[in-house]
Amino acid sequence: MIEVALCLAIMGFALVSILLVLPSGMNTQRDTRQETIINQDATVLLEAIRGGSRGYDDLTNYVYAITNSWVRYDASGHTNLYGQNGYTFANSSVSWPSQSSQYNSPEDFYPITNGLRIVGLLSTPLYTDYTDGFSPITNVYSGGYSNHLVAYVRSISGLAAEKPPQDNSILQENTFTYRVICVNAPMVVDTNELMASAYSRQLAYHVQDLRLLFQWPLQPNGQVGNFRQNYRATIAGQFFVTNPPAFNQRLYFYQSDTFTNTP
Repeated sequence: MIEVALCLAIMGFALVSILLVLPSGMNTQRDTRQETIINQDATVLLEAIRGGSRGYDDLTNYVYAITNSWVRYDASGHTNLYGQNGYTFANSSVSWPSQSSQYNSPEDFYPITNGLRIVGLLSTPLYTDYTDGFSPITNVYSGGYSNHLVAYVRSISGLAAEKPPQDNSILQENTFTYRVICVNAPMVVDTNELMASAYSRQLAYHVQDLRLLFQWPLQPNGQVGNFRQNYRATIAGQFFVTNPPAFNQRLYFYQSDTFTNTP
C-alpha cells in the first residue's frame, strides 16, 4: 500500500507539472500561428498596393473597414482643420474638407465594395495638396493635408472554415483580425529648394516608401494587443490619381516609372 501511495503521489506531481506547462505551450502555439498568418498576409497586401491592383475584389472578404484621419496644416505647421473618413462594405462616413468648415454631402456615399476602392484608399499618400485636387506632395513647407490610413482586416491566410462563403456570424466574429497602419511616404531627402539638388527633388517625386505596420490581435472592444510587425518596400514610381464618376473620393495607385537609355 505504501508503494502504491508513493507511485500515485509521483504521478500526481507529474500531472500537475504537465497541466501547469500546457497553457504556456498552447499560448506559444497560438502566437506562432498568428505571426505566420501576419507574414503571409503582409505579402499579399504589399503586392496589391505596390502593384496598383485594381481587380483584386477578393479583398472585400477580408478588409472590412478603412479609416482615414486627416488634418490640414499651413506653411507654419499649424493645424486648422481635421476630420475622419470611414469606409465599410455597406456604408461610408466622409467629412470632406473645405476652406471654412467640414461637411457631408449625399453624393459622398462611398462603400468599399470592390478591390479597386480598397487598394485606391490604402494607397493614399501621406501628404496631399489642398490647392491642386488633393494631388500628392513631397514636402511639408507649403501646407496641405496629412493622412493617417488604418485598415481593419480578417486573416486572409487563416483557417479554411473561416473563408467565404462562410456566413456564420459566430465564426466571423471569432476570426483572427488585425489592424494595419498604411503609410505611403515620399523618399526621405532634403527637398529645400535652396539647398537640395535636382537629383534629390526627382528622387522624392519618383521613389516612394511604403510602410505597413501590423498590430494584433484586434479585440471585440476595439482595443488591439501588444504584438507589432512592420514591413517596408521602396517603390520606384509615381501616383496615378483618379476621381471615380459621381464621387468626390480620390483614389491613388502606384504606377511604375519607365526608364530608357540615353547617350
